[in-house]
Amino acid sequence: MQQDRATSAEGELFARLAATVYRSDEPDAVYAALTAAAVELVAGCDRSCIMLIDQGHLRTVGATDEIAWRIDQFEKLTGEGPCVDAITEEAFQLDADIRVSTPWPKLAALVLEHTPVKGMLGYRLLIDGRKAGALNLFADQPGVLDATSADQGAVLAAFASVALMTLSSRREVQELRAGLASNREIGKAVGLLMAAHRVTADEAFAILRKTSQDLNIKLAAVAALVVQGRDDQATPRPGMPSGAPPSA
Repeated sequence: MQQDRATSAEGELFARLAATVYRSDEPDAVYAALTAAAVELVAGCDRSCIMLIDQGHLRTVGATDEIAWRIDQFEKLTGEGPCVDAITEEAFQLDADIRVSTPWPKLAALVLEHTPVKGMLGYRLLIDGRKAGALNLFADQPGVLDATSADQGAVLAAFASVALMTLSSRREVQELRAGLASNREIGKAVGLLMAAHRVTADEAFAILRKTSQDLNIKLAAVAALVVQGRDDQATPRPGMPSGAPPSA
């Protein structure tokens, strides 16, 4: 009976996570939900964080608290730790008691001096098979992160990888839509310049590009200004009959 209740609670937790991933437009909300779930789901876990690879550098994108965030900074400072190793190694990285022999002596020294953490566990996160980052779990008590914890964490890490893929796909769709909208604006602006100045399409595009460079703003923004200027001219002023010329 007790095991059934635990299984039901885990199911409800993953259902809430799935709802957050698929309904939220904010990646930070997804990262926060994943790290909070680690504390609820993984036996012995007191705090958690997520570190992602961003343009070749490691960046902490979510943490349950300031202590977890600080340990991530220690990992980046020392260049070692469960997160760093989990990204490069396929297997999860576990040290249940960093007070004794540890594969990360520099990190362990800083963690023991500045935080209450005694155990650490890290998992690699993937996006479409690509190494994307790591999920870190921390325990304040030594020896409490064990094989059961490792299995529970592996399930959460797999779910986290799926969540990251969802966020990545959503971002790509948004960028594609923005790109298509920008191209439409540029096309409209080129057409307006061609009609207004009796120039070719290449010449009109060159005008847009030079204006963009001179003003140091994006080409799409210049195009939007051109289109907006045309729309403003076509919109009657308050009190002016439609089609009436402006007063001198």
